[in-house]
Amino acid sequence: MTTSNDRTTPARGRRRARGRRAVPRGTRGPIRKALVTALAVAVLGTAGLGWVYLRLSGAIDTFDGDGLSKNRPVADSSGATNVLVIGSDARTDGNSALGGGSADDVGRSDTAFLLHVYADHEHAVAVSVPRDTLVTIPPCRLPDGTWTTTRTDAMFNAAFSVGQTAEGNPACTQNTVEELTGLRVDHTVVVDFKGFAALTEVVGGVRVCLPADVYQKDLNPHRATRGELLFHEGEQDVSGQAALDYVRLRHGIGDSSDIGRIKRQQAFVAALVKKVRSDGLTPTRLLPLADAAVESMTVDPGLGTAGKLVSFVMSLRDVDLHHMKFVTVPWRYEGARVAVVQPDADRLWAALAADRTLDGTDAAGGTGSGTSPSPSPSPSDGEAVEEVDGEGIAVTVHNGTTTSGLASRAASALTAHGLTVTGTANADSQDRTTTVIRYGTGLEARARTVAALFPGATLEPGADAAIIDVILGRDYSGAGAGASASPAPTSVPSSVADGARSADDDPCSDLSYG
Repeated sequence: MTTSNDRTTPARGRRRARGRRAVPRGTRGPIRKALVTALAVAVLGTAGLGWVYLRLSGAIDTFDGDGLSKNRPVADSSGATNVLVIGSDARTDGNSALGGGSADDVGRSDTAFLLHVYADHEHAVAVSVPRDTLVTIPPCRLPDGTWTTTRTDAMFNAAFSVGQTAEGNPACTQNTVEELTGLRVDHTVVVDFKGFAALTEVVGGVRVCLPADVYQKDLNPHRATRGELLFHEGEQDVSGQAALDYVRLRHGIGDSSDIGRIKRQQAFVAALVKKVRSDGLTPTRLLPLADAAVESMTVDPGLGTAGKLVSFVMSLRDVDLHHMKFVTVPWRYEGARVAVVQPDADRLWAALAADRTLDGTDAAGGTGSGTSPSPSPSPSDGEAVEEVDGEGIAVTVHNGTTTSGLASRAASALTAHGLTVTGTANADSQDRTTTVIRYGTGLEARARTVAALFPGATLEPGADAAIIDVILGRDYSGAGAGASASPAPTSVPSSVADGARSADDDPCSDLSYG
């Protein structure tokens, strides 16, 4: 990626009109303003927030919701919320001055994390997905209205570039995250260079920590000389261009990897959250924050009004800093790329689907809050299932129902019997009533072993099947007559929980893998 060493202050660009509806001039009179203000006060509770609502109305950019998949996980009814946050390095609208590169370059995602806000609104966890992670990118909508075909073993950040537009393709990235996790993404927020820099200036800077001195060559390794000192070793406050340089910094610190950079980005976001919370989410503080955010932010249609956006932000005010966690999806190197580690990743998604925190607490906000999850010895706890030896058996799991996270939970249960789960995804159809075990030539015996874990499942030979594919039906999910119970969620793997950062952690702790 090309970078810039200019320490310029981001200038406010003209607000874009993309995604906004034209409002007839005659509807903008005093009566309409009075009604809007009154409604805002009623919904948001204070006159100050009503003023924020009025100031931001019509200023929020949205992306095209028609690009979202037609085959999505079912929405969570518990009150939990999943928000995908994408940091875009698009060079449009004045961003090229901050990040280098051509102003007409293709939009790319520089960083991304899935924020799970638990139903109790007291816990939250942000799961980072490295941009080089090998994933399946499902069909995505192109600018001409046609759809791509499924791509496997593609880099995660390639989803944002589908269509090769300067603004990027956030809908495709959202589709990819839903394919990866089995969780429904309720909202997506894209923040570009300029918006990020403006936010850090509004809060008066963010406290960061550098393990060593950093020079211009560390930010741009193509330089012939070391250049000027950008950051001194130790703690310091950064804002604007300096803040952007910090979160994009990769070389000269630790192992110079993107994974190491993610750790520092998590530390930065944690410090930003801590700073905003310490200042207080009052109307006086909220207005400049919101004003800076919407200047260079694009959201899904569901957050496309000031009322919805402000309401969501205010819903986070009760999340305790110690209970706001930052983790990275379980990973390992696959050559120069990153591969998702199973079954650890599926256990993480299953825990989030069940509103279990990293330490196993039930945060669903119900009567069971504070209890630990029960073990999951088999994928069909509702019926007696024989113990099987699954060593050496590789399977994929597809969710053929509308029950969110079912494939991930089944995968976790299967690994308890020693099977290797090579991947999970949604099936082509979500209306299956019966679980099917599909197998290729020479795999019938192993398929029967797998079928023993799914009472009532149908064995189905498939000439093209290279491994065994478990396609879950409603008889497994518990949605049909005589169905077996779904597996209880398993705990988050220690490899994930032990490496978590809290928003109140020391800014100098755990900043790199190297």
